[in-house]
Amino acid sequence: MVIENEPFLRDGTPMPTRYWLVDPELRAEVGRLEASGGVREAERHVDKATLVECHRRYAEARDALIPHDWAGPRPSGGVGGTREGVKCLHAHLAWWMAGGDDPVGAWVAQRLELTRPAE
Repeated sequence: MVIENEPFLRDGTPMPTRYWLVDPELRAEVGRLEASGGVREAERHVDKATLVECHRRYAEARDALIPHDWAGPRPSGGVGGTREGVKCLHAHLAWWMAGGDDPVGAWVAQRLELTRPAE
């Protein structure tokens, strides 16, 4: 349902999105939630300070995979490359499904009546 990306594409291009939702049916469900105003609704329901911390943890975990001597461009932002707020419910749900402590992903899962896959 979810794949885990490296912080760079093969050509060295930064890849800010660490977790990617690949299940087509689930992607469609999340897309319908987004289309019905889900991004704005999630922002209203999730504590802003908690969301800021979520983006920080996501970026920190992704950046820990970058070699210390890397001199090229680096991925930026938090979940899905977002610097603040909510941009992509798919990215938040993917991280939550992969075990991340993502309040937006948890909100999406609750709305779609999903449970986290067993590890």
